[in-house]
Amino acid sequence: MRSSTFVLGAIAALFAGSIFAADMTPIGTWRTIDDKTGKPKSIVEISDAGGKLVGKVAQVLNSDKGPNPTCDLCTGERKDKPVVGMTILWDVKQDGDVWDGGTILDPNNGKTYGVKLTPIESGAKLQVRGFMGFSWLGRTQVWERVTP
Repeated sequence: MRSSTFVLGAIAALFAGSIFAADMTPIGTWRTIDDKTGKPKSIVEISDAGGKLVGKVAQVLNSDKGPNPTCDLCTGERKDKPVVGMTILWDVKQDGDVWDGGTILDPNNGKTYGVKLTPIESGAKLQVRGFMGFSWLGRTQVWERVTP
């Protein structure tokens, strides 16, 4: 009886480890948290697009521009387009335990930045660092994973 309990415990531990590993990726649904106010701003869905990550705004939770904001300060194809449905993260590639090399858009100011994504707290949170040129010249937000 003891050996079967040990085996079941070992299997459960292995299964839990595989779930842990699966959550240590930026792929999923995230609640963005404003780094200045601490308030939730939006829901962003990050997915794999052929080896590179992309992120789209699924919902705006809190905006100074009302419930259906547009990217009025954006340029090019995003100019005056709705923020909901907009791709704000693209070309991000895995580099060990972090994902970087891509670009993130701040729809509030229309500017794009280099980006580095680091899953933290066993994948429950995502550290999102936006920067210009060097990663130490930027700001960091911590997003919360939205569980289904």
